[in-house]
Amino acid sequence: MKKTYENLLKAIAGESMARNKYTYFAEIAEKEVLIWVRNVFLETADNERAHAKEELEYIKEKTEMTNTYDIAPLADTLTNLKNAAAGEKYEWGTMYPDFEKIAREEKEDEIADTFKEIGEVEEKHEERYNILADLLESKKMFEQDEEAEWKCLNCGYIHKGKSAPKTCPVCKKPQGWYMRLGAVR
Repeated sequence: MKKTYENLLKAIAGESMARNKYTYFAEIAEKEVLIWVRNVFLETADNERAHAKEELEYIKEKTEMTNTYDIAPLADTLTNLKNAAAGEKYEWGTMYPDFEKIAREEKEDEIADTFKEIGEVEEKHEERYNILADLLESKKMFEQDEEAEWKCLNCGYIHKGKSAPKTCPVCKKPQGWYMRLGAVR
């Protein structure tokens, strides 16, 4: 159980740092008027908070650990999306599977199941970040080849077309307030 407790602390620390990092990334996306991306960062930050809380529930005794963490500096939204995707890939591809294996070896199946399930969520986080990074990098965040539905994240206006309006006809918010419906889960 000792190693599982250490891994719980690592996971709690990692989820807590991710939550803060994604909150800061959301502020940058908002300054760049990428409100859709801001909302995804904020939603994911809330998910990370919930993960840390679930992991914290398993701590039954004082456990100490010293650890070091790598962290990338704040950057533009495209770079932040790529860094976030890389972090999520590490979590679901390496960290949580390793933690799950150790917890099972220590007969902590409930904790192992939690690690496994959180890892599955982290995989979806990576997928969303990669989709948004690809859209931003390819200049397809607000336009595409086929007709789509675009939703204003301020007033809820839905526009059908190959691109989001430059300005919302209802609330006058700029194009950065639009998201393409169905592009990410």
